[in-house]
Amino acid sequence: MNKKYWLMAVSALLALSLSACSEKDDNEAAGDKEKANAEEVSTDASDTDKEDAADENATEQTITYLGEDYVLPAKVDNIVAASLESMEDATILGVKPVGVLAIGDAIPEYLARDLEGASLVGDKFAPNNEAILALDPDVILGSSKHGEDVVAAMNKIQTMIPYSHLSENWEENLQLLGKLTGKESKADEIIGDYNAKAAEAKDKIGDSLKDKTVLVLRIRQGSMAVYSEDVYLNSVVYKDLGLEVPEIVTNTKGQGELALETLADINPDYIFLQFDDSENADNLTAKDDLLANPIFKSITAAKEDHVFVNTIAPLAQGGTAWSKVRFLDAAIENLVSE
Repeated sequence: MNKKYWLMAVSALLALSLSACSEKDDNEAAGDKEKANAEEVSTDASDTDKEDAADENATEQTITYLGEDYVLPAKVDNIVAASLESMEDATILGVKPVGVLAIGDAIPEYLARDLEGASLVGDKFAPNNEAILALDPDVILGSSKHGEDVVAAMNKIQTMIPYSHLSENWEENLQLLGKLTGKESKADEIIGDYNAKAAEAKDKIGDSLKDKTVLVLRIRQGSMAVYSEDVYLNSVVYKDLGLEVPEIVTNTKGQGELALETLADINPDYIFLQFDDSENADNLTAKDDLLANPIFKSITAAKEDHVFVNTIAPLAQGGTAWSKVRFLDAAIENLVSE
């Protein structure tokens, strides 16, 4: 063979050999990378499986509410609603507690239909610890108004969460109950709908009530009660609808008694008046007596037919989603139309 052609043949063979070696090295490198990736995915999946298994095997969970941590069973089935606030929120969320409070030895009438079948565990002043214990609760939703002795007794049975009675905590309340019952989405939906409706109503009112005085009053033990800005139904009127806060409300801490003569001096333009027989057992005619009183009748709200009696259930606690949703509708009906 000619030397020239022999060299060309050798060069060609060498090139083919180098190409084959390079392809082999590339394939091996790619294989090593795929193997490493597969091992990494396998490790991640294994870690996830371990975490899931740990969650499934957990016997406890920690719930954070209003800055405090509460240790509960991992699975919450039996809820004792030992406060009217938690009973109202259970109703609006469609939750059925195993135990609820009684008024007059029965579930409060305005919640009775939705809470039918729940066992009674005493009243709001003196929950029955034996009745609560018999229900084997996973959590007890008490009240932030409960005294230390009541709280201590409940915590001996099961973790008691002091459900807030303040309107400013209504969203946290509903979200807590939603988390405990797997209804977080519904809780968020209720909150979102309420805030959107309140904002729309506030825009409609605008400055139309700028110089008007609106009061929420409640007759208890025959006397008129007035509340601070963040208690009872007041947050709907002054915060959510943006109406001016009267001085009497600003100066009230929690709940205060209001004399008829003082009310006449304030001379409100609108009054939302709440009255229930169970809170006035010794003075069942208190509401009618007030409405018929000449001093009361001289007030602007009375003269202009702007006294609205029991626009929502008179025992409604005020600072809950149930109360706020219903009272917002009542306020819109009686104030926005003006």
